[in-house]
Amino acid sequence: MNAKERVQACLSHERPDRAPTQISYTPEFKRRLLDVYTNLDVEKDPYQLDIALGSDLLLNSVGWMTGYNQSGDRYVDEWNVGWKSVDYSTPFGVGRYTEVEQYPLADDAAISSYKTPDPHRDVLYEPVKRLIADHGSEYWITGAVKTTIFECAWGLRGLEQMMMDFYLEPDTAHAILDFPYSYHVEVAKHMVELGVDMIWIGDDVGSQNGMMISPEMWQTFLKPRMASFISALREIRKDIVIAYHSDGVISPIIPELIEIGVDVLNPIQPNCMDPAELKKLYGDRLSFWGGIDQQSVLPFASPQEVFANTTEMLSILGEGGGYIAGPTHNVQLDVPVENLQAMIRAIGATNS
Repeated sequence: MNAKERVQACLSHERPDRAPTQISYTPEFKRRLLDVYTNLDVEKDPYQLDIALGSDLLLNSVGWMTGYNQSGDRYVDEWNVGWKSVDYSTPFGVGRYTEVEQYPLADDAAISSYKTPDPHRDVLYEPVKRLIADHGSEYWITGAVKTTIFECAWGLRGLEQMMMDFYLEPDTAHAILDFPYSYHVEVAKHMVELGVDMIWIGDDVGSQNGMMISPEMWQTFLKPRMASFISALREIRKDIVIAYHSDGVISPIIPELIEIGVDVLNPIQPNCMDPAELKKLYGDRLSFWGGIDQQSVLPFASPQEVFANTTEMLSILGEGGGYIAGPTHNVQLDVPVENLQAMIRAIGATNS
């Protein structure tokens, strides 16, 4: 099987030759990997490293996203959201990630005149066009439009204020949520028209021990927009696969995600939700993507323990297909390269 065939079999709940794999990583970890995989020319083809690691899914992101390692201590993005870079220390050096510090819609008076960037600019889609042209015949091409609605909205408004708006100013909340919805649905439609195999949407609405917002608030503010979003894509192509991302605990809304048309759930954090229970309850209706713990296993376990943990996850989530193996987050700087390699070996050694 080539990579595309492997993913297609998996998502059809058939048994591929092995579980398909997807691995993302921070820029700092990428530099460490390139010190190991020295024969790659990622300037010529930025996906060479993904392919060398065994990834069957190749991703291209368009839209408002959080970031890592931006140049300079502070910057303002095209949405007029202000960011600051924050250092974090690991045994392998210092990394950087970004936090929002300036919210362009914090003041109510700014809402009525706010304009999103233009989602129809051709330049946004040149990378995904190249990706499809170079690798679309053999790899599963995924258009990532994460931070689709809620995360982008609170990036505009501020998380605390957005939460209060849900209760105190619902009309204001609806108005702000419409900005990212309207932008990102156009982005996703463009990528479906270009020929991606899957669209990856989602927002972090779960925390370590429960949902960040109540299921009722999700049903009121986010479910209708997500349903409309998915429906708009399926009007273009009925067979487009929809993956949905949320960190943390989102058990209360999984049945409704299935109802509105989600096919694949990511990232399945085992410290937050029980993978065996998810497989038992929803394995006939959902595929799962992720599952290899980035919180405690990949950074802190031994390579032998990582191999065993990955093998266990493959047996739980991969039974009968329907499992894309990979870390539950971008691989961080604190992960030993040997641990990632142990995960990759385990996936290669075990049929799904």
